[in-house]
Amino acid sequence: MHHPHHPPFGGRRHFARPGRGPRGAEHGPALDTRGGRRRVFEPGELRLVLLWLVAEAPRHGYDLIREMEARSGGAYAPSPGVVYPTLTLLLDMGLAEEAAGEGARKVAAATEAGRQHLAERAAEVEAALARLTALAQVQERTDATPIRRAMQNLKAALHGRFSQDGADRALILDAAALIDEAARKIERL
Repeated sequence: MHHPHHPPFGGRRHFARPGRGPRGAEHGPALDTRGGRRRVFEPGELRLVLLWLVAEAPRHGYDLIREMEARSGGAYAPSPGVVYPTLTLLLDMGLAEEAAGEGARKVAAATEAGRQHLAERAAEVEAALARLTALAQVQERTDATPIRRAMQNLKAALHGRFSQDGADRALILDAAALIDEAARKIERL
């Protein structure tokens, strides 16, 4: 176990109010389908997800943040101010223990009691993990990177063409007609 005056996993020991992240929601806000804000996880679910991840493979706090970000398709990454205190709580509850990691880094690993706890709450764990997958699917559907790239290409082409000599009124009207045609085609998609 860790010494109470030395923080585990190489991070500072945080004494923030339990369950409150830097943005005021337990584990960071996420947009709901109506455009409002809601929590990504219900109280206690982040603890189960972190425990599940350290049961899957021993990890330190930064690994957990990156893994959750990857599983959500980049839509959600819990803050260190939420992850490290939750890891400390898992240690204090006896559900996880420190293990040697690479170099001097400590990692968290699930204990047998932690694995039993996950088995008893399998439905909750599955629901929380499904929420990460759903976030990844939404992120994939709404990723506008290709559109932003295409808009930048259009902007560059317009700037390049109209900064040359000979850009008369007819050329401007032809370019506008092409853009209007593209807009109509997009509306019919």
